[in-house]
Amino acid sequence: MRLIQMFQESPTQALIYILSIFLAMCIGLSFHECAHAWTAYKLGDPTAKNMGRMTLDPLKHIDLLGMLCFVLFGIGWAKPVMIGSRNLKNFRRDDVLISLAGPVTNLLLSFVFYGIYFFLQPALMFRAPVVLYILATIYSVNISLAIFNVLPIPPLDGFHVVTSLFVRKSYKVVEFLQRYGYWILLILLFTGVLGYILTPVVNWFTSLYYSFFSLFA
Repeated sequence: MRLIQMFQESPTQALIYILSIFLAMCIGLSFHECAHAWTAYKLGDPTAKNMGRMTLDPLKHIDLLGMLCFVLFGIGWAKPVMIGSRNLKNFRRDDVLISLAGPVTNLLLSFVFYGIYFFLQPALMFRAPVVLYILATIYSVNISLAIFNVLPIPPLDGFHVVTSLFVRKSYKVVEFLQRYGYWILLILLFTGVLGYILTPVVNWFTSLYYSFFSLFA
């Protein structure tokens, strides 16, 4: 396991890794879930707001098992935001908007934190490399969260988008995913396949951000 190996090679580096992942998780998941709750509220559903989920307080969103998976495997989850479908005027449309609000927010966060990382890098490269490491972890984790959550597998946001848009055309596929979605996610996670999916996408967005911010350097 990567974390055990890191502790064996450098306990200090391992602790920095855990700290950076924890901070990235608190920021990414809090904004992600708050975005779901805020969008639902704006579309007429106060369920999540009434449950105290329309907040950036990470204690309201963190799932202990999801946090552990974040530290061990680099990806995890938060407590899901509950939606009262009866409060939505157009459920299929609104469900798509609510579902996409989280991943889009994570991408925006990754863009902002990459910009901070980019412009601070010359000054902190030798003076405070740990700060740069934490910033890099925050932006990369937010990209990973965005991409991970748009996978069309339950209970991820991408599944809500697919079912809301195409449920009538592919009911058998939806039924299969509903039945085996959790198992598919576990297989992707523990076999490392998820990493092969996320890593090139994270690298692509990082390259895109670099090209953009280089215009202002």
